[in-house]
Amino acid sequence: MLSTLLACCVGATTTVPRLLWPRGKDARFLAALECAPLPPAYNTVELTALTQASLCAPTTIVAEGARTLGSTPLTMSAFLIRHPGATFLVDPALCAGVHDRVLPELPFPMSRVVDPGHDVRGLAEVLAEHDLTGVDIDFVLPTHLHWDHVSGLYELPGWVPIRVPGVEYRWAMGGPRAPLGVARGPLLGRVFDLYELDGPPVLTFARSHDLFGDGSVLLVDLAGHTPGSVGILLALADGSRALLAGDAVFSTLQIRLVREIAPILGQLADADRDAAFHTIHRLHALPDDIAVIPAHDHRAVHAHTAPVPG
Repeated sequence: MLSTLLACCVGATTTVPRLLWPRGKDARFLAALECAPLPPAYNTVELTALTQASLCAPTTIVAEGARTLGSTPLTMSAFLIRHPGATFLVDPALCAGVHDRVLPELPFPMSRVVDPGHDVRGLAEVLAEHDLTGVDIDFVLPTHLHWDHVSGLYELPGWVPIRVPGVEYRWAMGGPRAPLGVARGPLLGRVFDLYELDGPPVLTFARSHDLFGDGSVLLVDLAGHTPGSVGILLALADGSRALLAGDAVFSTLQIRLVREIAPILGQLADADRDAAFHTIHRLHALPDDIAVIPAHDHRAVHAHTAPVPG
C-alpha cells in the first residue's frame, strides 16, 4: 500500500512538467537500431479482436506532451488467433464479475485508477459470439501478466496452459507479494508452459522466438512495461504482418511521437521506465508495413474486430 501511494505521489508531482516538457527521444539509440530481416512465413493465421470493455483517457496522459485537450478512446480486449495447428488467445483480458473477482486484489488507489467501468463483457460471452467455448482454446499467450491481460483465465478450463517467458513468470509469481498490477488469483493453480526468447533478432527487436517453427507467429522482446513483456508478430492471410504490442504503448500516437505515457500512470504501470522508453523507440523504427496493435488502442484494435457471425 505504501509503495503504491508513493508511486502515485511521484507520478502526480512529475506529470505537469512532463506534459509541458516531455522526455525527448534518444537520438543515439534510435540511430543505432538495425532492422534484421523477417524469416519467411510458411503458414498464416487469422486474427480476431474480441472487445470486452471501452473507456477513454486524456490524450496528454496517454502520450505526454501531446498538445491537445481531447481524449483518446481505449479498450480492453482479448485476441483470438487461429493457426492451422492451434486455436489460442493472446491476452485473455477480462472475466465476468471482474470487479468482485479480480480488482480487490489490487492496492488502493490503483484499483480505482484502472477500473474498466461496469459495461464489461466476460471472455465466455465474447467467445460464444464466435461459436467457441473455453474447451476450444488450446493455450493462452499473454503479452504480459498484468491483471487486465489474464483475468479471463477464470472462464477457461484449468488445463489450458499459459505460455509465458520464464522471466515474466518469476517476476509475477516468485515473490511473497504480487508486483503492482498483478492479480495472482486468475494465475493460481494454472499450468504454465515457460519459454525463452532464444531466437535471432527480428526487425528492430534483439531477441525472438518462433512459436510454431513456421514463421507465422514470432514472439519478440518488448521488455520494460514488465520484465518479460513480449510482442506477437503475426503473418496474416492477406500477406500483411501485424504486431500485437500489449502495453508497450497504450496508443500508436506514442509510437509516432516517441513519447512515454505520463508519469501519473507510468510510475504505476511500468516496471522499468527506461527500458520501456527504448522499446517505444524500437516500435517507432519499424518498417511502415508492420501494423502495430497496442492492446488498449481502440482504433487499432477496432480495425481487427471481426463482425459477429450470423
